[in-house]
Amino acid sequence: QVQLVESGGGLVQPGGSLRLSCVASGSILSIYGMGWYGQAPGKQRELVAFITKGGSTNYADSVKGRFTISRDNAKNTVYLQMNSLKPDDTAVYYCNAVLLEGRSTGPRDYWGQGTQVTVSS
Repeated sequence: QVQLVESGGGLVQPGGSLRLSCVASGSILSIYGMGWYGQAPGKQRELVAFITKGGSTNYADSVKGRFTISRDNAKNTVYLQMNSLKPDDTAVYYCNAVLLEGRSTGPRDYWGQGTQVTVSS
């Protein structure tokens, strides 16, 4: 079974930085893309950043210029470098992967358990 394991969350002061990591493991034929979604208290889960296998990226407007998503395809790993953090960035960040497990099955969506990011003075 496919698993996504996240790490790197924590508590930082405004203006600080964090780097999140997510590793996909299990029965994986190919990964089309991986990304990060954030869910702030009382808010819906929203896209933060996404990257395809080929390296194309997509960012939420609120994080452009501050966050950078990258990947290591050989390690099935995606990273999110978070700089100039703001209190509004406080959220649980969930790793997401769109991947193919079998040749006769279409791509499916998988989620990690989430990692807490808290930005506070």
